Amino acid sequence: MNQTTLRDAARIFMRERLEHLSDGHDCDHTLRVVRRALALCREIPEADPFLVEIAAILHDVARPEETAGRGKPDHAELGARLAEEFLLAHGTDADFARRVAACIREHRYRSDRRPSSPEAAILFDADKLDSLGAAGIGRAFLFAGKAGARLHNRRHEALAGAPYGREDTAYREYLVKLSKLPEVMRTAAGRRRATELKEFMDAFFVQLDREIYPDGVAKN
Repeated sequence: MNQTTLRDAARIFMRERLEHLSDGHDCDHTLRVVRRALALCREIPEADPFLVEIAAILHDVARPEETAGRGKPDHAELGARLAEEFLLAHGTDADFARRVAACIREHRYRSDRRPSSPEAAILFDADKLDSLGAAGIGRAFLFAGKAGARLHNRRHEALAGAPYGREDTAYREYLVKLSKLPEVMRTAAGRRRATELKEFMDAFFVQLDREIYPDGVAKN
């Protein structure tokens, strides 16, 4: 199977898996990650752009199972298996399928696994970049709305809140994960861009806090 045919088949498979999701991990998110990943590839010549592209297309194919299970199973682990099975069924080389699966298995932030190849590092960073900046803010509020969370809360309320609960706001996601992303990025290019996008988010949540809590009472 040539690259164009495999790329098209992977996109069809991805859309079939993700077209009904509306929590920020949908087809649009995947396509943004593909674009970000290919942009990072241009700064990391040792990486295989086609492998990165296929891994990016397939990186979230197990999101429906994790969403339905409210966090379980691990979409990175299950997605790696689904992607490898898909690629082998479409006649790809076993080593290529294994390397794509490794990228997907290693792309999750909330995991002890870390990227073990240039391609995996690129996918990790591209996925995290879509969680930052204006797109990241929009995705965080979309997820919070699906979970039934409040618009905003105080710092102590957010940090004490449980996942998928009323206090699992966009601000909570920013505190426990998004604000920490620049320091965990795996490529220099990804780290630079993540730092820029985080600064935008910092300013946004300061402004939101002023509007929701105009009395100026500090969070504690």
